[in-house]
Amino acid sequence: MSWGWTWFVVVLTALNIGGCVWLLMANTRRRATDPKPDETGHVWDGDLTEYNKPLPRWWINLFYITIVFSIGYLIWYGIGRFAGYGHWSSQAEWAQEKAAEDARLEDALKPYAGKPIDELAKDPKAVALGRTIFANNCAGCHGSTGHGATGFPNLTDDVWYWGGTPDRILETILDGRNAVMPPWGQVLPAQGGPTAIDDTVAYVQSLPHPDAVADKAAVERGQKLFAANCVACHGPDGKGNPLLGAHDLTQPRAWLYGASKAALTKTITEGRNGVMPAWRPVLGETRVRLVGAYVWTLSPHPDQTSKTTP
Repeated sequence: MSWGWTWFVVVLTALNIGGCVWLLMANTRRRATDPKPDETGHVWDGDLTEYNKPLPRWWINLFYITIVFSIGYLIWYGIGRFAGYGHWSSQAEWAQEKAAEDARLEDALKPYAGKPIDELAKDPKAVALGRTIFANNCAGCHGSTGHGATGFPNLTDDVWYWGGTPDRILETILDGRNAVMPPWGQVLPAQGGPTAIDDTVAYVQSLPHPDAVADKAAVERGQKLFAANCVACHGPDGKGNPLLGAHDLTQPRAWLYGASKAALTKTITEGRNGVMPAWRPVLGETRVRLVGAYVWTLSPHPDQTSKTTP
């Protein structure tokens, strides 16, 4: 809080306390013209009267005590940037409570520290904890069931863009990933003419189903453009590279932004930028391992040791 706001609060608080004192004193002091307590000096509507008895002294004293208490409270706890004699602050109290909760959490997580995620995946308690952490932090992108959405990977299949071994999955969650597909909307037409984007799309769509090619001439032109520009990431056979996060183009289900001509045209023309945030600073390594264990249970593992990257 700035000094300007501090003084604003101080003045406003002082005026309120002073106003309460004035209001209390003004309404408890008897004037010479006031009727006696047992007289009905006030008349309304011709026949309505009331006594003028003062408030009980014990009640008035309680009001004064609350005012004194409020002043003592401010002296002890402070106000704005003025620290009180008790040296209390909400920030310090929060830090103390957080430290206590962190210590309690650390004790609860000790049995899982440092263990591989595929080993933790065999522990029902670890998986249950991982499911809770996943729901609180990961479901916003990957969905509550891990099935993902357009632009967000499906965690229940056997497609891993950055590698599907336990260590690679853990690395992905811990430190995040940045996937960049550069825009080719100007480069490809400069090399292949006005049909370059469509030709490249035709070739990419032919990779999963080479026998279902409709326009072979377009595919051949697209193949040349692909070989000149795309193989550095996706490889000469289009199977991608998990070290770069490059998608396997031979499997349409691995196309994160869609397999339609419109989706592929947009991807190639404008590029894509995918970001998986790093969860190490947010959750800590052990909780990330628990999330990884839960994610490991979502997908098939024929050999129970690693997940094949297409």
